[in-house]
Amino acid sequence: MRPRAGASLSRRRFLSLSTGGAVSGAAALSGCALQVSDGVSGGSGESVTLMVKPEDIAPELIKQCQKDTGITIKTVQQDITKLIAMLTAGNPPDLVRAVGATDTAYFAARDVMEELDPYFARSGVLRLDDLDPVNDLWRFDGKTQGKGPRYGMAKDFSQDSMYWYNTASFDKAGVDYPAELEPVTFEEWLENAKRLVQRKNGQTAVFGGTYSGLTRATLLTCLTASAGGSLFNDDFSRVDFTTPEARKALTWYIDFCEARVGPSLILLDPNGWDGPTYQAGRMAMSNSGYWMGGMINTDKKLAEVSRLAPAPKFEGGPRLSPCQGGTGMWMPRKAKNKDAAWRVFEWFFGEAPAKARAAGGWGIPTLKSLRPLMPAETEYQKRVLEVQENELKHFSVVAFSPYITGDSFDALFNQIAPTAMKGEMSVDTLARRLNSVINEQIKRGKEQVA
Repeated sequence: MRPRAGASLSRRRFLSLSTGGAVSGAAALSGCALQVSDGVSGGSGESVTLMVKPEDIAPELIKQCQKDTGITIKTVQQDITKLIAMLTAGNPPDLVRAVGATDTAYFAARDVMEELDPYFARSGVLRLDDLDPVNDLWRFDGKTQGKGPRYGMAKDFSQDSMYWYNTASFDKAGVDYPAELEPVTFEEWLENAKRLVQRKNGQTAVFGGTYSGLTRATLLTCLTASAGGSLFNDDFSRVDFTTPEARKALTWYIDFCEARVGPSLILLDPNGWDGPTYQAGRMAMSNSGYWMGGMINTDKKLAEVSRLAPAPKFEGGPRLSPCQGGTGMWMPRKAKNKDAAWRVFEWFFGEAPAKARAAGGWGIPTLKSLRPLMPAETEYQKRVLEVQENELKHFSVVAFSPYITGDSFDALFNQIAPTAMKGEMSVDTLARRLNSVINEQIKRGKEQVA
């Protein structure tokens, strides 16, 4: 049951936030009457505390918020340990940055997030009929992500299984361009990467392609869905890498890593991420969705040879194009300044900052009414926009378990998988070991907040 108003929540429950615990069942998320602000008028003259990363809201935006809303923003560096301490003490931030794809179910199941449906219902800025479906990543009904109450909203998004490619690299290797509106198969994508990679004196001069997703947790969850299955069982209490679909996804990814055609745990990109490498002409294909167009558009020569392609699919599998991120914010249930926090939430997600993000091409706006602001002045921008608009038809939420963090999943995977990537462990052995360690973590996660 949800603790009654004013009741203290156990430190054990909050400590479990860092180790994968969870509250089970819809009863933990049963509704109650909420006090909400009327429209967008509340909060002037107050201050709200945001737990964010420095790049999330620049000092100029903080000043603009005070000018636009009359509310002062104070920021706290995002840190899970500090968040747990603040939640435990009953003095949480008013808004908290999180990744919708992996964090929504995790925090909602722990009963620390405010249900925002009443706020959305009264808002003149964030109308429900204007919300892009990607915002369903921020819903959780106590069992499944993508359904039930809304707990937050994405600031912008990409369909992260899409990829950019450099036509000059394709021309040099004599490889045909991918179709603009129809996906290649994952098998074809990997064969292209093998043909596109350039090596010199034992070193990789040009990566054929990168395909590591935002995290291994979301990548493997989405790859399994693209193979027609689910990485988790029906109640998300176990993973199973030995099902035909999960094994197919895992095999493909290990094959990609073992081929050494792109960055992985056994072949590091010295730049740390795709952007600078792709910009330098040292990466033929980059598994980065629409958002990287914000960087590409700043270099006219690069933009003219860059194309955005649909997310690949497995032979015989469904065509899916999920979002592996959906970064946004949520409001703690114990927040002290909810009306002011909601006004800042409206401003950040629906007003000046949202419009600037949409116009910059650094992500798809999560309000449909802002899509006309997406860059479309040049021919290459128009081409990218056509591909992206067609891809939106294939978006779907791929649910993640509420009983383990994405970081915990990645840490366990990263400990075991490199041996298989080097060809020193079979995929079947890897699958069994991943099942063992990840399911033990999920089990502890459930038990710690039961």
